[in-house]
Amino acid sequence: MRRLQKIIKTLSEAIGVSGNEGEVRRIMSEYLRPHVDEVRVDMLGNLIAIKKGKIDAPRIMLAAHMDEIGLVVKFINDKGFIKFARVGGIHFSTLVNRRIVVHTEKGPIRGVIGIRPPHLQREVDDKDPDLFIDVGATSKKNVEAMGITVGDYITFDQHFEVLGAPNIITGKALDNRIGCAVLVETVRQLKDSDCTIFAVGTVQEEVGLKGARVAAYGLKPTLAIALDVAVSADFPGVELHMAPVKLGAGPVIILMEAGGRGTITHPAVKHLLVDAGKAKKLPYQLKVSEGGQTDAAMIYLSREGIPSGVLSVASRYIHSPIEVASLKDMENAVTLLVEAIKAVPANTEFASEPSIVLQ
Repeated sequence: MRRLQKIIKTLSEAIGVSGNEGEVRRIMSEYLRPHVDEVRVDMLGNLIAIKKGKIDAPRIMLAAHMDEIGLVVKFINDKGFIKFARVGGIHFSTLVNRRIVVHTEKGPIRGVIGIRPPHLQREVDDKDPDLFIDVGATSKKNVEAMGITVGDYITFDQHFEVLGAPNIITGKALDNRIGCAVLVETVRQLKDSDCTIFAVGTVQEEVGLKGARVAAYGLKPTLAIALDVAVSADFPGVELHMAPVKLGAGPVIILMEAGGRGTITHPAVKHLLVDAGKAKKLPYQLKVSEGGQTDAAMIYLSREGIPSGVLSVASRYIHSPIEVASLKDMENAVTLLVEAIKAVPANTEFASEPSIVLQ
């Protein structure tokens, strides 16, 4: 548990807004390199670590996206205030009065997201507030002297912490550094499998699942499992039927995304994950989602089709700087995934003719 906590803390506090995942990629590479045979980066920036198996054994792609939601500098006005664009799905309420960091070539610059105080607010501010970044500058020239330019990435100034309850964590970018941590620890623990493992840290998931499409096409795996977080509904103001997933109740096996517009988990992958949970007597949850998609939505449509599924960890308040999740759920996700991979039939038929096994 302590090892997993250290990994997720390091990854959560790393910088990696979509399109700028280099720091996360470097950290994951350092964790993975001792346990794989090859590490490389493709043309789009996906990290691909390969643990080689037997020649005729199945090739399993495990994909966890490295990117996080964030902001980017769009405009600097004459008085030195910065307007920004959102990168990924961020509701304005998440941004109000937040501390942020602008990442420049000269180094990080701290600032705050400002808004009119209640004394000066207009009725429209409740739905569409005029947000801006204040870095303490007095002019555009002053901002530029700090090294801030249009296109610089902006992240939330938020540290990883363990909350009062044991094993409950909070931090920025748990979507999807949790998946990245599960990927890293799974590869470390996986010892007895004939399969070739493609451990892939994907880029630009939050802005269109882009990295997964490229990686899956190039790797051509036999089957794939995306590792991500699942929206939970175990807090006030949300009815449980909207997202019947709870923290601490085990990893989440997603059966359908976005009402079928995203991944519909292949029956063979579903049974692989469910059977692994039963075999190890692990708690797990099944979920049908009406909103949101993961990397699996692109992977399973690659080439002639790749049997795919999703294994997630429940998280509260996703797409915010204070996401909350359970370390125990992460640990159980690793155990379930290792067991599932070990159970994949190591035969030529599965590798070359999935339909024979998947009937």
